[in-house]
Amino acid sequence: MKILILCTGNSCRSQMAHGFLQSLLPNAQIYSAGTAPHGVHPKSIIIMKEVGIDISHHTSNHVDEYKDIEHDYIITVCDRAHESCPVFIGSGKRIHYNFPDPDAANGTEEEIMDSFRSTRNLIHAFCKGFVSK
Repeated sequence: MKILILCTGNSCRSQMAHGFLQSLLPNAQIYSAGTAPHGVHPKSIIIMKEVGIDISHHTSNHVDEYKDIEHDYIITVCDRAHESCPVFIGSGKRIHYNFPDPDAANGTEEEIMDSFRSTRNLIHAFCKGFVSK
């Protein structure tokens, strides 16, 4: 099974989903990409390590890198990527869920980290539901 997870920056939400799905589906080929990638967010790496998943080796890739791969599923995890998804050439069942962007959080360092954790937990529940179907 091949799964592509799309977000705008490929730095937070898609990276978290990538890590969870790779953990839950070790025999699947999981890819994540962005429409405007800008690197894996350091806070995403930290909060995923808190739940035992290491995404420090992930890279932030542009969606065009995967246009020639036939995916079984294309999952968009933010509205902006979902809106530009129709221009993405690819087959596969499309699934969309707009998760809150933790990188948009304001406040103290702890409040920002809590935003990352909250989004991580939502994505974890989504991934577990996806796998169970």
